[in-house]
Amino acid sequence: MRASFVSSSLVCCIHFRSLNGKMARSFGSQRFSTVSSLDNEAGCIITVNSDSLGTLNVPDTPIIPFIEGDGIGSDIWKAARSVFDAAVDIAYSGKRKILWYETYAGEKSFRQSGDWLPASTLEAFRKYKVGIKGPLTTPIGGGMRSLNVALRQELDLYTCLRPVRWFEGVPSPVKKPHDVDMVIFRENTEDIYAGIDLESNSDAAIKLKALLGELELLGKVRFPDSCGFGIKPISKQGSERLIRAAVEYALKSGRKSVTLVHKGNIMKYTEGAFAAWGYELVKREFRDETVTQRESWILDNAARNSQLSSAENAAMFEPGYHMMTEPQQEKLCREVEDTLRGIGKSHGDGKWKSKLMIKDAIADITLQQVLTRPTDFDVMATMNLNGDYLSDALAAQVGGIGIAPGGNLNYISGHAVFEATHGTAPKYAGLDKVNPGSVILSGELMLRYLGWNEAADLIISGLESTIREKHVTYDFHRLMQDAKLLKCSEFANRIVQNMNSS
Repeated sequence: MRASFVSSSLVCCIHFRSLNGKMARSFGSQRFSTVSSLDNEAGCIITVNSDSLGTLNVPDTPIIPFIEGDGIGSDIWKAARSVFDAAVDIAYSGKRKILWYETYAGEKSFRQSGDWLPASTLEAFRKYKVGIKGPLTTPIGGGMRSLNVALRQELDLYTCLRPVRWFEGVPSPVKKPHDVDMVIFRENTEDIYAGIDLESNSDAAIKLKALLGELELLGKVRFPDSCGFGIKPISKQGSERLIRAAVEYALKSGRKSVTLVHKGNIMKYTEGAFAAWGYELVKREFRDETVTQRESWILDNAARNSQLSSAENAAMFEPGYHMMTEPQQEKLCREVEDTLRGIGKSHGDGKWKSKLMIKDAIADITLQQVLTRPTDFDVMATMNLNGDYLSDALAAQVGGIGIAPGGNLNYISGHAVFEATHGTAPKYAGLDKVNPGSVILSGELMLRYLGWNEAADLIISGLESTIREKHVTYDFHRLMQDAKLLKCSEFANRIVQNMNSS
């Protein structure tokens, strides 16, 4: 997704005016109302070009919908918003401004309307393209799904973007947190999060058992009489668009590698297919800019010894070559020959070293190696469940999810919802205590997505300075020596002060 800037005359603008403390807006015959502090101001809608790149047209006064969030949501949102507004004002000398439009989901919405996720909220995010949200409570009750998952699926936000990096001074449980600099692309709409979860002995589970019996697969279920079932859909289309986004991001950002994380050694036709489809996509769409890890081995072997036969080359990167069957050996030899014939000139003689490396890794091994060898990883593309585990595990290495940003994006339609990645922490609600870093950094991601990099850079520098001088909230204060304890709002104020002095 690329952003461009246009004058407000080229996009649809909406005038807001105060009505007894509420804001009214009209679209044709429909009228919507929401609480806001904006009076007599015009905001403009972000649009997307019809080109294949999905280019964003970002006005100087974009309307950005937000969901405050449950529990601590009110505390962290107020703090974060003050940082966003200050960063934009400082970076652009008042020439740009975000017009915030509050929309509702979660407990606040349920109290008002009896609806956890109103259709009007989904429509607001669809219309305005880009938004941000705090943490939301998962409703209690049978059949109720996570509101976060519902938002992602309803808006088809297929990419969960989770950058993970360490800020100097942040307490960390690992010896070299500065080695952690990764970006996770987690598929957001498939896998077990599709919600096909069948309770033991329910009608659906009984029907599924009958089908498994017809297919002669029920014998694989150890205790069928008391078994619940979860269905794991992984599609070629879903895999390709996620991996395509990861590769495009890596190329644009000057990253060195993309790792496809999977458990294909156990789940051949779902997670294994994810990796296989990824390699096919890369070779088809990004041939000139990329090299696979296996191709790099073949090319390097040939560069070191141009007299190697295909069999000798294959044996050098496949340790079990001599124990393989003849058809397996022939397949490897064809791989060597096809690689040298196909990209020997364009990628050989060391030229592959300047290309984006595409490789894959087994999920459980990856969870070990991000601890022991973090510099081996850069951009990672993976499915929903693996990405959930991986992003939170990595966040722990750099200070926890209290400062872990996240965004949910559709790079084709342009829709994006950025969010705090932690929970609602209701016991701290209203105490002005918790770290607002997650939603602040998610807003920084949002500003970059809009193309407002100068404002995003200010937020990073302000946050870095604040942590470096040990002015922190309670979560860091308890782990740092000689630190000054700040409230949530005070932490945000300090960031703004440091932005002003940078």
